[in-house]
Amino acid sequence: MTDEHRIIEPGPQPSAKRAEMNPLLKFALELGPLLVFFFANSRGEQLADTFQVLHELGGPLFIATGLFMAALAISLAVSWAIMRTLPLMPLVSGAVVLVFGTLTLWLQDETFIKMKPTIVNGLFAAVLLGGLCFGKSLLGYVFDQAFKLDSEGWRKLTLNWGLFFIFLAVLNEVVWRNFSTDFWVGFKVWATMPITIIFMMTQYPLIKRHSLEPLGKEAGE
Repeated sequence: MTDEHRIIEPGPQPSAKRAEMNPLLKFALELGPLLVFFFANSRGEQLADTFQVLHELGGPLFIATGLFMAALAISLAVSWAIMRTLPLMPLVSGAVVLVFGTLTLWLQDETFIKMKPTIVNGLFAAVLLGGLCFGKSLLGYVFDQAFKLDSEGWRKLTLNWGLFFIFLAVLNEVVWRNFSTDFWVGFKVWATMPITIIFMMTQYPLIKRHSLEPLGKEAGE
């Protein structure tokens, strides 16, 4: 299957040229559904009063879950329209949201949507760390267009991200099991992203140390 007919983004191909998305648009597509989730949870009753059909979903968290699923679908559709491929990690996350969100709405049990981050992060950790067990640094599926690293660099970066995903999974379990729903939603939206950004910044020395070319330099320049 040729690259232009791939549905999911291809793996690491240092010499391959792919369409690139504007970083601000990419950030908006990733953060947008989370903001929808936060807003709908905090304004669920007002939204239901304005749009009566939302009453069918249940309370604020269930309304937020339904709108979160719709926002994720729109985000993936925009990514497909621009790139003609679907980014692997948001695609996996979206699939889990679809399954757990449907269970949440069908059974009217908020436990399923609260466990979604645990499942997603645990799955990513298992894939990355499992790949290392077979000598594969699978993080190249995500970052090979941003960095050109030697094999040792990819191995270390994959290990670090695998352990970080385990940390996020455990952190989500601690928060949703010990705090209120509103606190969990706020933490999911306003804390998880900054924590991830801080972690990414801590990886810069490793990336710089193992980079095969000056950071930010395009191949072929």
